[in-house]
Amino acid sequence: MLSLENIVRNPQKTRSALIRRGEDPPIDQILQLDLQRKSLIQAADAERALRNTVSKTIGREKRKPTPKEITEMRETGDRIKSYEDDLQSVLTEMNAILLSLPNIPLEDVPDGMDEESNVIVRTSVGDTPSHGNAHWDVAPMLGILDLEAGASIAGARFFVLKGKGAKLQRALAAWMLDVQTEEHGYTEIDPPLLVRPETMTGSGNLPKFKDDLYRDDESDLWLIPTAEVALNGLHQGQIIDPGRLPLKYVAQTPSFRKEHASAGRDVRGIKRVHQFEKVEMFRYVEPEDSEAALEEMVQEAEGLCKRLNLTHRVLELCAGDIGFQSAKTYDIEVWSAGSAEWLEVSSISTCTDFQARRNDTRYRPEIGVSTKFPHTLNGSGLALPRIWIAIIENGLQTDGSVVIPDELVPYTGWDRIEPEI
Repeated sequence: MLSLENIVRNPQKTRSALIRRGEDPPIDQILQLDLQRKSLIQAADAERALRNTVSKTIGREKRKPTPKEITEMRETGDRIKSYEDDLQSVLTEMNAILLSLPNIPLEDVPDGMDEESNVIVRTSVGDTPSHGNAHWDVAPMLGILDLEAGASIAGARFFVLKGKGAKLQRALAAWMLDVQTEEHGYTEIDPPLLVRPETMTGSGNLPKFKDDLYRDDESDLWLIPTAEVALNGLHQGQIIDPGRLPLKYVAQTPSFRKEHASAGRDVRGIKRVHQFEKVEMFRYVEPEDSEAALEEMVQEAEGLCKRLNLTHRVLELCAGDIGFQSAKTYDIEVWSAGSAEWLEVSSISTCTDFQARRNDTRYRPEIGVSTKFPHTLNGSGLALPRIWIAIIENGLQTDGSVVIPDELVPYTGWDRIEPEI
């Protein structure tokens, strides 16, 4: 959530920043509501002061209130109640507007409205071959992917991994978790997959993206679209003690997405599906450490691609293409030789204090000083099944087998997937 104080202090700066994202922010409406808020608070305070003065006078004179005073105090109480009710209405309307506004992009984020304006920061050394044998053809022949079974069980955009295909995914996730926990200092979390609406609101998914999310109507619990939601909720409503930041968490969970916005895109294979596994990195940091933490997380995710021997590139997203809660985002894409395209396998973002404000997550820098909002950062480390796709398509051999990256062999127990006979 954006800071109301900052909007009121710098309305034109806020407006210009959100216009960079393609938004038409109702800044004037917010300013008008803030004036109403202040006016109602002042009016209610004045009535309370009047009531207190009369009460003190009666007490000082050690007498009972007169009938006229009783009537006036009753009327004063009614006015206070009316002001409080009006104030609550104003606050509700203002909060709804603030919850609908995305984060402000950092000043160094490139201008642009869509992916065409994203900037390629660097591309790794490596080939970008194309052999035309996409995973939706290769993997079923290997007996490791069953698209028809997925559709039969759950409908379109669901799939079943089998045998070595299922173990490859499990090996990838286990290896990634081990790297993040043992080498990069993250604490592994196994969070709930169903969360309260307050948790979904805190992450920035509600109310804007409710139509893209799966919900249990009876309990009003929501299936997470990413582990980021649950990890962001770990400290909601809390004050983090001095000296505890940075906090670094990692989780492997399924992600559930309706993908309405992507209708018609990437419909073949398992590039864009309703349920998929992902390893998610998440950090709470002090604001002054946010920029360095973002670069470090990019290196951590990119390092996984390097160790899997996947040709990859890092892109900086333009202002119009970053996510709702993001202030700055890098994407990492890997080359996949079968479909001959770059596949996004990680998106790493700093959300500044946007999520912390929505969650009312604070930290105390030192004992005895005021609390502040921490910055939150998140990133895939990495997303399946696109890494799985890249390994299958890039590891395809002329005999139809698939060679597995050396890093994964200790987790799979084999280095090759052979065609079914």
